[in-house]
Amino acid sequence: MATFRAPAAQAAYIMKALQGHHLRSVGTVRNYEQGLTRVAEWTQRERLPGGLRAMTPELAIRYLEQRGQEVGQKALDMERQAMQAMMQHVTGQLAHGARIPVIKSEQAQVLTARAYTAPQVALIAAAQTPRHGLATELAHAAGLRAHELLTLRRGEERAADPRPALASKWQGREGVIYTVHGKGGLVREVLLPHALAIRLEATRRDEPERITDRGIHYQSCYDIGGGQRWSNSVSAASERVLGWSTGAHGLRHAYAQERMSELQYTLSRDRALETVSQEMGHFRPEITETYLR
Repeated sequence: MATFRAPAAQAAYIMKALQGHHLRSVGTVRNYEQGLTRVAEWTQRERLPGGLRAMTPELAIRYLEQRGQEVGQKALDMERQAMQAMMQHVTGQLAHGARIPVIKSEQAQVLTARAYTAPQVALIAAAQTPRHGLATELAHAAGLRAHELLTLRRGEERAADPRPALASKWQGREGVIYTVHGKGGLVREVLLPHALAIRLEATRRDEPERITDRGIHYQSCYDIGGGQRWSNSVSAASERVLGWSTGAHGLRHAYAQERMSELQYTLSRDRALETVSQEMGHFRPEITETYLR
């Protein structure tokens, strides 16, 4: 399949190989073809040579992490299944019986979560084990996702990917630069308050430890909570001390809303929104907007 083919043509080519042999439902074929067309469009935007045939499980995860900021879980799962079928039965990029890990839709989490207040965050952290409590404080202070806690590194140890950055990024805050491996494969800088950075460094491992979370492997440099276990801990602690929980994602809501309040003293709303979007690792300010509801 030539890489210059239009996305729809690439998807149609793949579906011809799948239809009848591996897929019999007309509805599934139609949905998969639409999903693979979107994946092919993404490979063009990302300037990835080879189109759909070059998609690997690693690239699929990267795509799903980006796509999960825009669509709900049902649509995300359908596109994952379409890529999985393609890689297993057409391109051979995935062994039979192997699976692409389920990626959680960030949009779905955002629409159901709401922000904690700073005192509520302190209560939650105090009700957790020390390693989970520290992770909660870090996530709130820097707007981190659950898996990003597992990827923290000092700024001088790993360069961030080149991305647009406003002069107002982290305006009004002081701290130490770290990097995290975020959604869509993006390595971005985050700012940790000095006191939290000191506490984090006290947990530094002699050697990075391989940790698997939701089917994805990470090299974790610090002995702190992160991933699904930490997320579950936040929810359980919140239920104990507050009587309700909005999940770990409520910490990112809190960060977004606190930063917007801080920045709008000196910036226009649009400029503040773009600034917070960059700090949180979103690909568009419109995504950040959903955190302010």
